[in-house]
Amino acid sequence: MEPAPCRNAAGRPGCPRRWRALAAGLLGAAAVLTLYAHLPEPVAAPPAPAGGQVDGKINVLLWWEPFGRPLRTADCQRRYNITGCRFSADRSRYGEAQAVLFHHRDLALHGAQGLPRGPTPRPPRQLWVWMNFESPSHSPGLGELTGLFNWTMSYRRDSDIFVPYGYLHALPVPRPFVLPRKTRLVAWVISNWNEEHARVRYYHQLKEHLAIDVYGANGLALAKGSIVETISAYKFYLAFENSQHTDYITEKLWRNAFTASAVPVVFGPRRANYERFIPPDSFIHVDDFPSPRLLATYLKFLDKSKPNYRRYFSWRRKYEVHVTSFWDEHFCKVCEAVRAAGDEIKTVGNLASWFE
Repeated sequence: MEPAPCRNAAGRPGCPRRWRALAAGLLGAAAVLTLYAHLPEPVAAPPAPAGGQVDGKINVLLWWEPFGRPLRTADCQRRYNITGCRFSADRSRYGEAQAVLFHHRDLALHGAQGLPRGPTPRPPRQLWVWMNFESPSHSPGLGELTGLFNWTMSYRRDSDIFVPYGYLHALPVPRPFVLPRKTRLVAWVISNWNEEHARVRYYHQLKEHLAIDVYGANGLALAKGSIVETISAYKFYLAFENSQHTDYITEKLWRNAFTASAVPVVFGPRRANYERFIPPDSFIHVDDFPSPRLLATYLKFLDKSKPNYRRYFSWRRKYEVHVTSFWDEHFCKVCEAVRAAGDEIKTVGNLASWFE
């Protein structure tokens, strides 16, 4: 008997490679998983804008401390080998700053009237940097910021200063990978529970076919600082983003899943977008399956098939995971970018049309 035609998440005909193999196995033949032979190039620490060199110290001013939390001074040389960086949140140093950082969430809170003002609000050649690590769905007021900034800094790969939530770097030589002991199946940690979010709607459908341990506001209590330790006992982790946008791949994948050595089941941008950053067989995308029920069936299959499950970790012999440190790593990257750019300067025109 022929299996029923597959449809992807958008309702279009077509069976993903993994699902075709699994479907054949579940219908009587041995399950054969088609694994990609090629690993993508690792996403290294993002390059700074090209240009000349700036001599001496680079003074960077943070206009608002992100979310009103006290500033933690970064030792850029010790941590990231970035020299000559002098960072401050003291607005009295505005006139000597080569670059000023404006965190979007705080800019949206205070409004444009909270920007530097006065007879000469911006010293010559001072760079204003728009900094944002929220998705467009959670970035209000972008339409009011046309022509204000020189650079963008975000998780978007086409930002002037690209700082992703994490990245992979190749190991000098391959090394063995030891998988932690797994005693549980699927975990999900969520603090922002919203029934209108697509990820919550998908969860409700998936839990009808699979047991899922939910931690956070609407689930089990999670001790502070124990996320990675807790998730490491699970085979799979639901790395479900709160909204679906280009390059918006957060700590849910890099820290919660990868650092805990759980296979991420991702709900975010398209599979091709994830594959720009991580190996194609390091994760499972919900779009690989026509329905939550079939995804659940596949996870149960992997739970019983140790060799096929372990293939999702084959890349760990060659790559190491870097989880970006908030916010010191971002601040240091600005210094590096200013030094590399030299006298190069530009203005970001329509910020909203680019980011949204």
